[in-house]
Formats: sequence, C-alpha cells, structure tokens
Amino acid sequence: MVYDNLHVNKSELLLFITMEFQNCGRVAIIGGGSWATAIAKMVMVNEERINWYIRRDDRIEDFKRLRHNPAYLTGVQFDIDRITFSSDLNYVAKNSDTLIFVTPSPYLKGHLKKLKTSLKNKLIVTAVKGIVPDDNVTVSQYFHQTFGVPEDQLACIGGPSHAEEVALDRLCYLTIGCRSSVNGGHIASLLASKSVKTTVSSDIEGIEYSSVLKNVYAICAGICHGLKKGDNFQSVLVSNAIQEMERFLQAIVPANRRISNSVYMGDLLVTMYSNFSRNRVFGTMIGNGYSVKTAQLEMEMIAEGYFGTKCMKEINRRYHVNMPILDAVYNILYEQISTSVEIKILSDSFR
Repeated sequence: MVYDNLHVNKSELLLFITMEFQNCGRVAIIGGGSWATAIAKMVMVNEERINWYIRRDDRIEDFKRLRHNPAYLTGVQFDIDRITFSSDLNYVAKNSDTLIFVTPSPYLKGHLKKLKTSLKNKLIVTAVKGIVPDDNVTVSQYFHQTFGVPEDQLACIGGPSHAEEVALDRLCYLTIGCRSSVNGGHIASLLASKSVKTTVSSDIEGIEYSSVLKNVYAICAGICHGLKKGDNFQSVLVSNAIQEMERFLQAIVPANRRISNSVYMGDLLVTMYSNFSRNRVFGTMIGNGYSVKTAQLEMEMIAEGYFGTKCMKEINRRYHVNMPILDAVYNILYEQISTSVEIKILSDSFR
C-alpha cells in the first residue's frame, strides 16, 4: 500500500489500522452493476462476509441460483454463502459499518430517498464517478451536506480500473481519496490483493472531479474516433484534456498534486483509449451519426459522462475556467450543434 500526500509514520499507521478495524462491522456494496460486481470481487478476497444491496428481488434470486451476477461480469463466480443479499437499503445500512456506493450518479438520490438509517457513524465510500445532478456537488460532498457524514469518514475510489479487467484478474491500480489516513488505509486494505495495488491520497475532491472530467473527455475521444480524426489528433486531444483538467482542479480544489499520477492521467488515458470505456463507445456512436437518444437506448450501460458534461458545465459557470473540450462536448450533446462543426472549432484552438 502506498500513501500519497499523507505525512504519516507508516508502521504506526498500519498497526493502528489493524487494532482499530479488527472488530469493525460488515462491509456493504450498494449497487448491482459491473463496477459494483468488480468491487465486491475485490472486497471478498479480504472479508469473510459482505452485505450487498441490489434493488431488484428477481435479480437477487437469479444471482443466488446462478452464483454470479446474471446481468454483469457473468464470468465472475461468487461464494454466495458469504453474501447477505437484500433489496432493503435500510437493512443493509443498519447492519454495516462501511458502505461502498456504486450506483450511477443520476439514480443515487432516488436510492437515498428510501434511507432512514443514520449514516453519521458509518464509513462512506463512493465509487460513483459522477456528480450529483441538480445539486452539482461531488458524491462525498452530498453525503456530508445531506446526511451529516463527517469529512474524515468519507472516501472515494479512483484510478484506471475497468471492471472487465478486474474480472479477468489483470493488474489494477486504485487510489483511495480520504482526508483521514486511517480510514483511507482501511479502505485500501479492503481492496488490495496480488492483482490490485492501492494508494492513499488526501485529495478526495480532486479525485472525484477528475473522475467526472475524464468521462467527458472520453466522449470527445469517441466522437473524434467516429469522425475518423486519426491518432495524431487523438494524441493532441489527450494532451489538451490533461491541461484542461489541471486548470479546473487548480481553480476549484487548489492542491500540490501531480497531474501525471495514475489517478488523474492514468484514468484519463484508459477511459479515452480503451474499448471497455462505455463513454468512449457512447461518443463513437455520436461521431458515427447516432442521435443522443438513440445512442443511449442502444447502450447496455450508462455513460456517466453524458450527465457529467451538463453538471460540469453548470459548475464551471461559477469559476469561468477555460475549458474548450467540455464546452464542445456540451454543445454537441445538449445544444445539438453539428459534431463536425464543433470538433473543427475545437481543433482550431489546439496547438
């Protein structure tokens, strides 16, 4: 485990983590999609039992019968005797001390409306790479403002980590953002294994915002791929995207961060280039001439970047950061401006 931006005595910290959490309550996974399934796979390497909230009872019954998620990452087998499934969010929250939220950002508030259990004494982890719509805040900020969760009890999971590659046990690098080195270290230890390397950073908001922006940039990369702009242009797009991301992060969450670290640039690269990237796939469909609605209907999974684009555009109206890529994607997705015209304008601004 690596600690980034945290000045701590590592041996004392690891001892404290062991003493503090050896009797901690059960870990809960909140969500039933591919990333939730991948995270459950990671956690079950280190935890004897987990709780798992999946909203549909029929999906739970199929899961129990098949011993794998019937809809996502179907090749990953689970020891279901070690899992307590429930479609009752309050039951899961009440009987867990660490809750890992892995629901798409557009649906997060809908799930949380059912919640009556207090979260103030829980460790809340967000693996949601999106902004809470309408509120236009990060997920950790939403839990702090709406549910009164102390900032030290909030964490996020970031870094280049396609669920499909986690399922294949390919090497994966995760960064846990948390203001508390102890709680961040606890989450890192829950996820770490031979194939999952973990880093702890105090830059929770920077990680959350970069996780949203990289999805926006991946949509742009997909659009340009659909328009057959070529590898030379894509490399310049990536270069400008990382500069745009850094400008925004420094304006909204100033910090002494290295933008070249894997949680920022690495996640950006894999999301912009990989065929596993649903945001790139979504953008490619738009570049190939699909309407936004048609592309959304044909996508089997949600492209978070579509919603993130609107949220980030609205947030940036307060900060006025120069963000031509964000503006271009917004104009294409929400203003119905021609993809070829908008990308031509964007390309003329690159150097």
